Amino acid sequence: MKKRYITATLLAGMLAINSCSVLNPNVTEDVFLENSNAASSWVNGLRKQLALTMNQVVVSTELVSDNYYNNRTLSSKVFDIPQIDYYDVDVNNLQVHVNRLREMANYGLQKVLKADPAATAADSAEVYFSSAFASLLSGELFVALPGSTNGAVLSPTEHLQIAIRQLDQAIALTKNAADISAFTLLKSRAYYALGDAANAAKFAAAAQSNNTLLRQVKYDGVNNVPNDMQTYLFSSTYNEFAPLPRLDFLDPKYFHTGQPANDQKPVTIVKAEEAWLILAETQIAAGNPAEARNTLKQLLSIVANRPFVMLDDKKDTRNGGNRNDYPTTAVQVKFDASDAARDNYVLDRQKGNVKVYTVSGTMVTNNDLDAAITEDQLLYTLYRLRQEIFIAEGRRMTDLGIKFPVSQTEQLSNPNVKPEHLKAQLPAFIPLGRGMDDFTYDKANGIVTMKYDMNAVLVKNKHAKEIFPFIN
Repeated sequence: MKKRYITATLLAGMLAINSCSVLNPNVTEDVFLENSNAASSWVNGLRKQLALTMNQVVVSTELVSDNYYNNRTLSSKVFDIPQIDYYDVDVNNLQVHVNRLREMANYGLQKVLKADPAATAADSAEVYFSSAFASLLSGELFVALPGSTNGAVLSPTEHLQIAIRQLDQAIALTKNAADISAFTLLKSRAYYALGDAANAAKFAAAAQSNNTLLRQVKYDGVNNVPNDMQTYLFSSTYNEFAPLPRLDFLDPKYFHTGQPANDQKPVTIVKAEEAWLILAETQIAAGNPAEARNTLKQLLSIVANRPFVMLDDKKDTRNGGNRNDYPTTAVQVKFDASDAARDNYVLDRQKGNVKVYTVSGTMVTNNDLDAAITEDQLLYTLYRLRQEIFIAEGRRMTDLGIKFPVSQTEQLSNPNVKPEHLKAQLPAFIPLGRGMDDFTYDKANGIVTMKYDMNAVLVKNKHAKEIFPFIN
């Protein structure tokens, strides 16, 4: 009875995004499985859970990274430090959502698909994808994580290997060319995280056939599944999150132009740009700088063809929260104290509409790539591209080599959790004391200077075991 009650509780939460249909909260497992549209309903529920999971992933990891700092929100007050404690409620919330996505997908594979004769191959592919994505997040974001409820704690390598196997199942089931490309690129991403350059390059190259590839998670404010990052960046009355000034030109990635509930922007989880980024990194590691430079120039063409809008963002003042010295006019920016001053990174939003990149944007140019001669210069430029292209998508924290621990809640219920699972992975080169987000503003001379250029810090520490998967 206990298992059936837990299942019924999950079922009660199933809500199809863009649908008014809510499952009866009193439904039992048997009744649900006998439903004629059980599989399609479960797939809709997985899409909702993926949206909720990505909310937690994006908000938490962007705060931990050097992309954004917490200006005044009720979200984590310590991730900016960065301080990541196993007993932190936000650590547990992230684990809960990733685990719930995995458990819902596994239940779909073990029960729902088998019980519904109307289940299609497309339904099955979607469930396998959901399972794979939960495993991918587990491997990328955590030092370790159980692979099942109260089960053995698996390493990142084990989770990533599971993700690859589940993606193979999804690819075998679908006939949709875009889905095949997306799942193939996710395989490349998993091999990238494993440090397997040969397979990462192989599947990145296979995904390059679709240079407009874009798979996104949809949100539905009407049915109470809003994009939380959009709320923090744009929809709230105040500027809850603020980007580092050198990333100001890329913000806000998510916004509304009508009623917020009716205009919730999607979050990207797979896009073509990653194939070129991964391939270029394997080429750099293999000692082929000319090939890598050419690959990154092709990438710039893809980014240039992504959509943008002109947005009225006059209400975005940046100040009034934890900092009151954010530049709001078109000042120059220095990536660190040794850098030359650069133009066009901080926008004057009071002078008129600003350009907003809805998928990808960057300030890197072909000239920058031509000037990147050495391996270190190319790596620096590549990781700057990764940061700018993936901003507000929950990817930067992983590039910084940071991982979350297993939560205290899991520890208290699962005897397989060991002391070593309870410590976050925080590389020694990561500045503490909110250093990654710090800057100074010389108002008299119109120059804002970052305390750290974290891409330069990464390159300086390129042999650290937590980063640069293809560098020994």
